[in-house]
Amino acid sequence: MKSEDVPFEGGPMDGRVLPVLVGMTGHPPKTYRIPVPGTGGRPATVLVYRRVLREDGPRLGFARWKYVHAPEGVPRLRARLPWSKPGATPGGKPDDADG
Repeated sequence: MKSEDVPFEGGPMDGRVLPVLVGMTGHPPKTYRIPVPGTGGRPATVLVYRRVLREDGPRLGFARWKYVHAPEGVPRLRARLPWSKPGATPGGKPDDADG
């Protein structure tokens, strides 16, 4: 398998560079989870990092990535169905023909 050295920003991994396996497209995963075992009676936690583009300057041919700490975790994705729209409450009165 192929790997790429990816820097980490924020959180406990700030400033470290780790080799991360890349997929078939040559990109590392969108999220990187690091399990941390609990010690001294503390519960086990999981550190979550999100992939973002690096601002190193132009690199011809491929994108460069870095991971940024996401303390809130990864937001859950809802299904994007064509008939469900955000704020589907119609405006106007119920019997108003003009809306």
